[in-house]
Amino acid sequence: MSAPAANASLLSRIEDLRKIPTIPAVLAPLLRYLQRPAEQMDMHEVTSMISQDKSLTAQCLQMANSPLFGKWQKIDSLKGAIVGLGMQRVSDIVTCCGILNLSPKDTAGVDPVAFWEHSLGCALLCRHFARKICYSDPGKAYLAGLLHDIGIIVNLWTLPDEFSTAFEGAREQGSPLCEAELAVLGFTHCESGHLLAKKWELSADLCDVISLHHSRYESSAYAPLVAVVAISDLLCRMSGLGYGFMEKREVNILEESGFASLSQECPALKDFDWARLTFELDSYMDEVHTLVHAIYRK
Repeated sequence: MSAPAANASLLSRIEDLRKIPTIPAVLAPLLRYLQRPAEQMDMHEVTSMISQDKSLTAQCLQMANSPLFGKWQKIDSLKGAIVGLGMQRVSDIVTCCGILNLSPKDTAGVDPVAFWEHSLGCALLCRHFARKICYSDPGKAYLAGLLHDIGIIVNLWTLPDEFSTAFEGAREQGSPLCEAELAVLGFTHCESGHLLAKKWELSADLCDVISLHHSRYESSAYAPLVAVVAISDLLCRMSGLGYGFMEKREVNILEESGFASLSQECPALKDFDWARLTFELDSYMDEVHTLVHAIYRK
């Protein structure tokens, strides 16, 4: 079979997304609500929405009572858990719980904990970075960062053997995963993720983030958001919060695709302290390890 024919065959397989689980029905409206400013949220409304999903309720209670988060007094109500954890952490927990277990049982040699640590780390850094540069919607940046690599989940479900070959090649060579995918599959998790984003009926800006974060995305109507995610993704991977291996390359953030459009959107980027952001990333890494391990390795 020729290379183009083989690639077409693989693409046809990833288009069958029936085996991939759907996200909980309550998650989408809950996430939209939790992205509001704190003063616009009602505790009773949040409690009511979370209580509709037993697994999310149980997870919030487990986290609220976990010594990992400094809680030593027994909390036995969902409202008490939300008060104890705080709205932002509740948002992080329900988001993670909603999509964390989408990974198949057979992960083709890919450590799912490392994958989700990268996704959550990117989400937290996106939100932090967006606030620092006065980007208009830090909440959307967080969600975009969390979902940017969902194409990897598609590849794990539909092409486990081929994706495993690509992943091992990237790990052995210390190269970007997308380059290894392109060499082995003929496409990357960006294309796979775009299919799933369409199935989930995600918004157009999230679809662009998922499909373009490794591309030349300056012409996108949502280039600033894609740039926030692409830069945060790169910083995480270069700081050891990648897919379980270090990439052997040098990067210059200022030369990244879309940086100019982000600078136009956010003038504060002109005098941005990149060294400080890299230093602050260390604290996020600790938070990410704690949260993902508490949820995934329960």
